[in-house]
Amino acid sequence: MKLTRKMVLSRAKASELHSVRKLNCWGSRLTDISICREMPSLEVITLSVNSISTLEPVSRCRQLSELYLRKNCISSLAELFYLKGLPCLRVLWLAENPCCGACPHLYRMTVLRNLPHLQKLDNQAVTEEEVSRALVEGEEVTAPSRQHSGNGPPELSYTLSAEDAAAEMPRDPLSLGEETSSIQGQLGLKRPSRDQFPSFSQRAATSSRKNRNNVLTAVLLLLRELDSEGLEAVHQRVVSRLQALQKQELQEAME
Repeated sequence: MKLTRKMVLSRAKASELHSVRKLNCWGSRLTDISICREMPSLEVITLSVNSISTLEPVSRCRQLSELYLRKNCISSLAELFYLKGLPCLRVLWLAENPCCGACPHLYRMTVLRNLPHLQKLDNQAVTEEEVSRALVEGEEVTAPSRQHSGNGPPELSYTLSAEDAAAEMPRDPLSLGEETSSIQGQLGLKRPSRDQFPSFSQRAATSSRKNRNNVLTAVLLLLRELDSEGLEAVHQRVVSRLQALQKQELQEAME
C-alpha cells in the first residue's frame, strides 16, 4: 500500500504536506512512503509494523528527529546511508528488521558508527563509550549500488559473501577502501600508484582485467577472517609468489 497525500493530511490533521510535523502510520500495511520527500518539516514519524524496504524517501526530511521503523522489511544496513544527512535525528527504532542480522552487537555498532549523534537506538540509550567503540567495531556503509524508488528490497547489504562483495566493490583496485589498504599494509604489499596502472579506472578495461580485480577484492575481504598466524602464512606465500614472478620476468627479459 502506498502512503498518499490524503492519508497524510487526514492523520496529521494538516492542510498542506510541507506543514506536517508529526505522523503516525503504525500498522498501516505500507510498502511505499515516497510522499515523505514532500514533507520537509517532518520531525517525528512512526512507521512500525509495515512492509517498508527503503529509507530513501525520508532522506529529504531534514528536520526529522525521531524515526520509528520496528518490524518492517529493511533488509540492508546500507539503507542507513539515507539517514546520515539528517542532522537532527536523535531517536531511531530499527529492531526486528532483517537488517539486524544474527549479531546484535555488530548491528548496534554499525548503526552507531554511521549515526553517531543518536541518543537512543531501539529504545535503549546510547552512551559515549558505545559511540567510541563503534568507530572501531562497526561497519561503514555507503550508498546502495542501485537506487530504488519506494518498492522492492534494497540491493546491497553490509554483510556480503566474498563473491557478492567482489561484484559490488569498485572495479578499480586503487579505489578500494581504508580496510583493504590496511590489509595490504599488513601483508607488506605496496599500494600501486595510478601512474603505474592508469588504465585500471578506464571504462575500456578488458574483461580479464575486471575478473582479476574481482578476485583481488574477494581475497582481501577474506583476509580479515584470519588471525596473526594465518596472515603470516599468507604473507610468506605472497613473498614467495612475488619472487617467482620477478624471476620469471627477468628470464623473459634476458631472452
